[in-house]
Amino acid sequence: MQAITSMCRSCRMKAFNKLPKTFSEQLEILKSRGMLVSDEQKAIFHLAQVNYYRLGAYWLPFEQTHSPHCFKANTHFEQVWEIYVFDRELRLLVLDAIERIEVAIRTRFAYELAHRHGAHAFMHPQYFKPLFRWEKLLESLEGEIDRADEVFIEHYQRTYDQPALPPIWATCEVMSFGQLSKWYQSLAPKQTRTAISSHFDCDEKQFEGLLQHLVYLRNTCAHHSRLWNRKFTKTIAKPRNKPLGLAQQCNFDQTTSADRKLYNSLVFLLYFMDKITLQHTWRQRLIDHLLSHKNISKAYMGFPEDWQTYPIWQIKQ
Repeated sequence: MQAITSMCRSCRMKAFNKLPKTFSEQLEILKSRGMLVSDEQKAIFHLAQVNYYRLGAYWLPFEQTHSPHCFKANTHFEQVWEIYVFDRELRLLVLDAIERIEVAIRTRFAYELAHRHGAHAFMHPQYFKPLFRWEKLLESLEGEIDRADEVFIEHYQRTYDQPALPPIWATCEVMSFGQLSKWYQSLAPKQTRTAISSHFDCDEKQFEGLLQHLVYLRNTCAHHSRLWNRKFTKTIAKPRNKPLGLAQQCNFDQTTSADRKLYNSLVFLLYFMDKITLQHTWRQRLIDHLLSHKNISKAYMGFPEDWQTYPIWQIKQ
């Protein structure tokens, strides 16, 4: 059956023979499909700085039909560009929050592991499962330490010959966020997992999934990928009990794919920011950014219509 399917697909496929287009030609293609352009020179300048296919993800919702390509009436290039700029600035805001959350989680992981199991517990397989994953994590961490140019790593290597690696409170600082997520995922003692997650008032299994989502979100932003209208592949599971009251402020509507959009991520970022800082301006900056672009649909990011009424979005005096 699979062979037949592959044969049918081959019958429909053809050799790629498209020629590259100049920036002016790219703009003409957009105009021929019904896009309006107020300032052609400025539009060509933007196309010369931002790849046509990168911008294409932002004008996709404005298409009346995709085959053949045809834009809805009154679709302006300037609309698309505004969404692109909005999204770029939103990524920087999200990265700002994730950086602080990552540092806080890294700190708590090292603290609980060291106090409960010793400074070099990460070098002992009995605290992690399965064995093969721990072996891969340790090998990867050893590589990061070898490449690190941190003063505290060099100090340990000059001063101590046993154990071979620095203590967890030093080694955790050269772990990538992705590695940190996998170390927590592999951590075997339930009490230790719970101690880490409870610091953020999260269930330990929920926390594991949250870490994976935050890593995915961080990588999306770091690689300058789109947040607006993106459907995430690694999503946030609906909390059962913890964090208390947060599930009711999220949007898990699957019929609109809201459960796979950015809104829930922002709710959890706000929650974590409140947990790890005595006071912050991130909520205000985020709301200001969202409201300063009134013409950009928030529904494409999974926002419910009444999002501003939820407690998580209220500015704390």
